[in-house]
Amino acid sequence: LTASWPQAAIPPTGAPMSTASFAELALSPRMQQTLTELGYAAPTPVQASAIPVILAGRDLMAGAQTGTGKPAAFALPLLQRLDLSLATPQALILTPTRELALQVAEAIRTYARHMPGVEVLAVYGGQGMGTQLQALRRRVHIVVGTPGRVMDHVSRGTLDLAGLRLLVLDEADEMLRMGFIDDVEWLLEHMPAERQMALFSATLPDAIRAIARRHLHAPREIRLAGAT
Repeated sequence: LTASWPQAAIPPTGAPMSTASFAELALSPRMQQTLTELGYAAPTPVQASAIPVILAGRDLMAGAQTGTGKPAAFALPLLQRLDLSLATPQALILTPTRELALQVAEAIRTYARHMPGVEVLAVYGGQGMGTQLQALRRRVHIVVGTPGRVMDHVSRGTLDLAGLRLLVLDEADEMLRMGFIDDVEWLLEHMPAERQMALFSATLPDAIRAIARRHLHAPREIRLAGAT
């Protein structure tokens, strides 16, 4: 991970953290203002555990079910660490479906309401390439997409991952179940070696753990109970 990203202190390895407020997670006043406006009273366990790890620049493997608040767990620290002066994508979030890609992209835009200039783009199959190509020619900070369509753009040279700083695999076990894991592996091989990675998965089967062993660097692992 490049040194230009600010880093917070890493919590000790152990059970998921229990935190009473977002103020304890080293989030900026601007982020805390957004959360207050959205009615977020306190972080969920996955948010309390993942946000400090991502802020600290550490790789993460999190076992967490859908409905535990994962988008905020990676979007809030990601937004806090963006360098808006850069024109190429700094973060890529891979999701198994276009519906989830759209949901995550919209969530990130909501969390960035007090960060003018943040550009988030969702890329997925079923949408015309022309629309996505026009957007990619402009300044984009965060790309959210399905593995196949992201791979298409990388292969065409229309998505430059050279400046990528953070990769998030969301619902990794669903990507495995839907047959996208080879596309994910291909993308991982075409990304900078010096980048941070956060993997979220409801279950952690052997194939997902194998990806973690090959591509995560000394990750912090957290496991959480069902939805909260």
